[in-house]
Amino acid sequence: MKIAVLPGDGIGPEIIAQGVRVLKALEKDGLKFELEYAPVGGAGYEAAGDPLPDATLKLAKAADAILFGSVGDWKYDTLPRAKRPEQAILRLRKELALFANLRPAMVFPELAGASSLRAEFVAGLDVMILRELTGDIYFGEPRGIRILPNGEREGFNTMRYSESEVRRIVRAGFVIAMKRVKRLCSVDKMNVLETSELWREVAIEVAKEFPAVTLTHMYIDNAAMQLLRNPKQFDVIVTGNMFGDILSDEASMLTGSIGMLPSASLDANNKGLFEPIHGSAPDIAGKGVANPLATIMSVSMMLRYTFNLDAAADRIDNAVKKVLAQGYRTADIFESGMQRVGTTGMGDAVIAAL
Repeated sequence: MKIAVLPGDGIGPEIIAQGVRVLKALEKDGLKFELEYAPVGGAGYEAAGDPLPDATLKLAKAADAILFGSVGDWKYDTLPRAKRPEQAILRLRKELALFANLRPAMVFPELAGASSLRAEFVAGLDVMILRELTGDIYFGEPRGIRILPNGEREGFNTMRYSESEVRRIVRAGFVIAMKRVKRLCSVDKMNVLETSELWREVAIEVAKEFPAVTLTHMYIDNAAMQLLRNPKQFDVIVTGNMFGDILSDEASMLTGSIGMLPSASLDANNKGLFEPIHGSAPDIAGKGVANPLATIMSVSMMLRYTFNLDAAADRIDNAVKKVLAQGYRTADIFESGMQRVGTTGMGDAVIAAL
């Protein structure tokens, strides 16, 4: 299994190092991983004058999966937009046709008290948000800023979805729901938007292929409210690019720490880019205090969704549950009475639990 390892900037190299340690620990069970590293983001700009150097893109295309750290640093904010570190991840999504973004929001019982909601609302929460990643208003054309006849500036973007784009992401939602508790909520705004009208029509058509899955529909504004009112009513949510961007970030805060959430971005053949959802946190880079659990659980998602190694993925997930139950905490999830550890210390604990 060939994996492109792209550590990136800030805390990226530190957290990726712990994910790689977990992969190497699993090799004792007979699994074999071929890892190849390449610079990306600010590191890519420093190495080749481009946040996504040609050699890095070539490696990513040749690999079976990509393990990605984080990109970005304040010192690059004055660069032209095309040269900024964040462009690397956008281009990777486009070049690799990574259209399906899986963002789980899970609340471990030991961390329920860290949520911004009362513990009884979030304890045991396990929601999968599936966001379409390559279409919608973020990529629609035409777009830009123009001068109107009266001299006033006007910004404009175009929300577009083709039937085939909707069909493939909704079908992916049904496939994921089949592996869980067989409930899928499609989020749209069909009372206002023609794109959402098409979205809902296609979702209903695809549902006929999956009679075991219960399909429901919800407007985006109501869904945002319901995630705070009663988040455990959801199992899998499938939605468009902009709505998914908003809902997945909202859901991340239900868990108490953004340092606990992994993600996957998949193509039509389940090749994927796997990364923690948090940023590069340059203010703590090099201090050895970053939480590596989101990266370690991203490794679990990689084994589960790209390589179909459910047993190995379960071992990682169970190891994470065990170290939390044992009281190990990095700074972002620390509370009195727990055992505070750094990035490497948490990696040590997970490997011991494996």
